[in-house]
Amino acid sequence: MAHVTETTLLIVGGGPGGYVAAIRAGQLGIRTVLVEGAALGGTCLNIGCIPSKALIHAAEEYLKAREYAGTSALGISVQAPSIDIQRTVEWKDGIVDRLTTGVAALLKKHGLSVVEGWAKIVDGKTVEVDLAAGGTQQIHCEHMLLATGSKSVELPFLPVGGNVISSTEALAPRALPKRLAVVGGGYIGLELGTAYRKLGVEVTVVEAQPRILPSYDEELTKPVAAALRKLGVELYLGHSVMGLEPGGHGLRVRDDQGAQRVIETDQVLIAVGRHPNASGWNLEALHLDMHGRAVKIDAQCRTSMRNVWAIGDLAGEPMLAHRAMAQGEMVAEMIAGKRREFAPTAIPAVCFTDPEVVVVGQTPEQAKATGVDCIVSSFPFAANGRAMTLESGEGFVRVVARRDNHLILGWQAVGKAVSELSTAFVQSLEMGACLEDIAGTIHAHPTLGEAVQEAALRALGHALHI
Repeated sequence: MAHVTETTLLIVGGGPGGYVAAIRAGQLGIRTVLVEGAALGGTCLNIGCIPSKALIHAAEEYLKAREYAGTSALGISVQAPSIDIQRTVEWKDGIVDRLTTGVAALLKKHGLSVVEGWAKIVDGKTVEVDLAAGGTQQIHCEHMLLATGSKSVELPFLPVGGNVISSTEALAPRALPKRLAVVGGGYIGLELGTAYRKLGVEVTVVEAQPRILPSYDEELTKPVAAALRKLGVELYLGHSVMGLEPGGHGLRVRDDQGAQRVIETDQVLIAVGRHPNASGWNLEALHLDMHGRAVKIDAQCRTSMRNVWAIGDLAGEPMLAHRAMAQGEMVAEMIAGKRREFAPTAIPAVCFTDPEVVVVGQTPEQAKATGVDCIVSSFPFAANGRAMTLESGEGFVRVVARRDNHLILGWQAVGKAVSELSTAFVQSLEMGACLEDIAGTIHAHPTLGEAVQEAALRALGHALHI
């Protein structure tokens, strides 16, 4: 008979949402057990957000070195550079290891029990864990928090294996292919496709929609598309994938007129999105209300079963690690008896392409759809001194505000390092700032943040530097 453990809170999944919930529960004195079958940190920390940004950084540095081997406006000259991709991967893995080790240390610091193994639902109070070390363990709880994340969408006619890879394999290459075909022009495909191109790989992106990053508005995506073409990335937009050619070194695609062609390639990266990880662990035994593949939750992350909670990607869009973290913290506090509700004014979304894209709050189209009369104002980085010193004048900051009282409803930006502006954007929305608040705040010079102030000034009719 399996050993039975009793606990107040049982967390299934040790990704960003799960481990943050556990840490907060520990701080609040809640007896907690966390079950994780793979590595702590989940997809984001191990095979997603962190390793991808490490690879993107390494690729950018290599591109700079190659440019310095030619003619550089900065006066820098180097001999022909090379890259040892295995050492790059080792460096990336070192970052991941330090972070996952840190998560484990935090869980231990707060007296939390971590069970290594794969949980299967028995009922709303019980899971059975197939332990990584062998054997099984049954855990009985008062509250169950489901935080199993998401997994890559697979294409039945292009199964991963051989020269067909997912983002997981793309982040740990043993060697770089000469040619890479990326299926999917969303943020995952473009982040990795851009990195591989900067590493010297010939990259082709195939996207079924008529433009890249179809979930973003066209004004934001134009600078990204232009940068991709400048890098030499081939874009096949409005093309659907038919399958691999015999031998596996050709990808057959078809345009919206029905014309077919074969893209020669050595590897194919499938990056067509992610869906909630709701299968394979007997979730159906709970008979929860669902939204498609996602578990349906309310504003407090409660499911349709009492004392069963769900957070993060398992609960559907937006699938963002910082959303899961905030939800996990909230659930722990509610179990401790605090009054909480998950009602953020905005959740920032960042695409780490080159240039980067940030969207916070309402876009002009979304504001218009609500019937609100809005002011929309942009300030270009071409007029920002700091952007020029970073050799990057493309892109802009855009603000959306009500016309009647100047309340800010949204921010968008595209440009170099604009991910770092996302905090200022979301804080202004959460604090109910108006255009005058941002315009009247003294911003440090020279910084990219000055473009935020100038966008607000321009919306008020008196931008200073344009």
